[in-house]
This record gives sequence, C-alpha cells and structure tokens, in this order.
Amino acid sequence: MKHIFAYLFAMTLIISGCSQSGRREPRRSVESAQKRLESSRSSDRSSERELLERGRSDGKTVVKMEKEHGVKYIWVEVNGLRLKFVFDTGASSVCISSAEAVVLYKQGTLRNEDFIDQQYFQDATGNISEGTRINLRTVKIGNKILRNIEALIVDNPEAPLLLGQSALERFGKVSIDNIRGEITFE
Repeated sequence: MKHIFAYLFAMTLIISGCSQSGRREPRRSVESAQKRLESSRSSDRSSERELLERGRSDGKTVVKMEKEHGVKYIWVEVNGLRLKFVFDTGASSVCISSAEAVVLYKQGTLRNEDFIDQQYFQDATGNISEGTRINLRTVKIGNKILRNIEALIVDNPEAPLLLGQSALERFGKVSIDNIRGEITFE
C-alpha cells in the first residue's frame, strides 16, 4: 500500500489536469478537477433527472447524451460523484485520469482497498502504457447501479474519462438514438 500512497502523493504534486473531451486543452490542476466535481453536483439537473427517471420496470434506463466535436458523453456517478464520461464502446475498461483519481482519493470515495495492481494497456494510438487497476464500488448509469466495476487509472494528466466495456458489458443491450440524443441501457 505504501507504493499507492507514494504514487498518489507524487501525482498530486505533478498533475496539472486532464482533458474531458479526448482533445488537447489547456492543462488543469487537481484543484480545477475538484471544482468541476463540485459544480457538477450543484448544477441544474432537472432535464437530466427527467431522463434518469425514465427507467422502466422492464429493466431499461435511458440517459441523455451530449455531443461535443463528434464525441458522445454521458453523466455517470462513480462512488457517488457525478462525472462526465466519453461513451466509448471501443475501450476495454472504464478509464479515469490520474487527476480525477487524486480527487476521488482526497474525498474518500476511492480507498486503499480499491487499489488492485499495476497493469499494462494499449491505448487507441497503439502505445503500451502502465496504469493502476482499481475497483469502483458503484457506477450509476441512469437508474442502474453497477457494483464492483474494474477500472484503470491512466498515468496521463490529459487522459479523458472513458466509459468502456468493463461497465457496458454488464448490460444485455445498449442502443444509441442519435435523433433523440439518448442511450438506452437494458
């Protein structure tokens, strides 16, 4: 566990932020990530709540997607914190940046026992990198709560948050309605 603390401490000192869109943006600090999390909690969620409440007794839940620069995003709660993820069916895992991991850890929503091990992964560019494999106790998509989802902390301050197959494969079917701007999980 000492190496995890050292890793997180080092990351708090050197991290200058991550991109939320998968595109390069000005670097952000851990404090900025903290502020984004706080503002997302206090923002007006009435239209999103309406969609989240559209979960039906047949096991379906519908969430609104947002599109920016051709990228589809959805709001997901991770261990109780609301975050904006890239909806990425090509990603094998849920991935979070080291900046968000530090914020989650500082807020107590990512604990020592959630860290599993180090793992190598291949990114979309074909590069092999090392990340930290973790357990997310809860991942809430719409009105569905998934428990114990494996995720990867990407050691890249510019890494976007990706909602990948480690969460998506828990559903029998996922469909996208581009006209309505909705994703249905069943």
